Amino acid sequence: MSNVPSLDEIRQTRTLIDPHVLTTPIHTWRGREIGAALGSTEVVLKLELFQHTGSFKARGAVAVTLNLSKEQLGRGIVTISAGNHAIAAAYAAKTVGTSAKVVMAKNANAARVARARAYGAEVISAENVVEGFELVKKIEADEGRAFVHPFEGPWTSRGTGTLGLEFSDQAGKLDAVIVPIGGGGLASGVSTAIKLAQPHCAVYGVEPEGADAMSRSFKSGKPERLEKISTIADSLAPPFTTPLAFELCRKHIDEIVLLDDQAMRRAMALLFREMKLAVEPAGAAATAALMGPLKDRLKGKRVGLIVCGANIAIDDFADNVRLGEQG
Repeated sequence: MSNVPSLDEIRQTRTLIDPHVLTTPIHTWRGREIGAALGSTEVVLKLELFQHTGSFKARGAVAVTLNLSKEQLGRGIVTISAGNHAIAAAYAAKTVGTSAKVVMAKNANAARVARARAYGAEVISAENVVEGFELVKKIEADEGRAFVHPFEGPWTSRGTGTLGLEFSDQAGKLDAVIVPIGGGGLASGVSTAIKLAQPHCAVYGVEPEGADAMSRSFKSGKPERLEKISTIADSLAPPFTTPLAFELCRKHIDEIVLLDDQAMRRAMALLFREMKLAVEPAGAAATAALMGPLKDRLKGKRVGLIVCGANIAIDDFADNVRLGEQG
């Protein structure tokens, strides 16, 4: 298997996962506020928050799980996640009739823990992400469970590639696409598919300032590890990058921009006011990038934004939006 998936391979992956994922809609955003802020820029939203499990993660998790052997499925899967991937892995396991153990940090969002359990996963608490990855290794060794990595692996990138190809097919010609980056599972697949389908389309990645592992990796030319993480966008906050996701992102992403937390809060509030969408911080990151660091550069262009997820507790959403409304 090539590290860089082809369009045919991405299409084949879509056929494989099609019974278990949704074709999410797109929407051209027209409104008073967005029009006043961006003028002639045309904004096309890819509404992946409407995917099964509430985020894009279902695509990669299902693709990985469907490619496990019968013996592996008999032993079940294990993963680690801040929440979205845990929910998606639990959904994927339920879909194929196997069991899932998901490791989550003890401070994980309670709503996400509940959703993972609702799909049948056994949730195991870890002190932090570093301890969590060690716990996954132990479970994998002791129980023979297959590790469904939250953002690394060829089938993960092929799975998220189906999102990029689907968006390209639905939207037609785009001048730019903005995609959130955590570990790079989403960005690696989306950027690859967009560049294969529309080579002249610019792809911008967006990261939180307090979780800039991919930006640091781009600068150093190799996967990097963070010593400290500080952001409200917990689904964009892994402690490190990995070889394949980094390779695909470096090959297909033109530039990464950084955002502070308040920019994401403002975008959450804007998406709620004008689009009536209640998204998590990561789901607002692409909008925040277009309203901020990329605003002038993409003026008058046709720009696609990935609205990647909406798994957030009601109280947390309300608190962030209130802060976003303050400016």
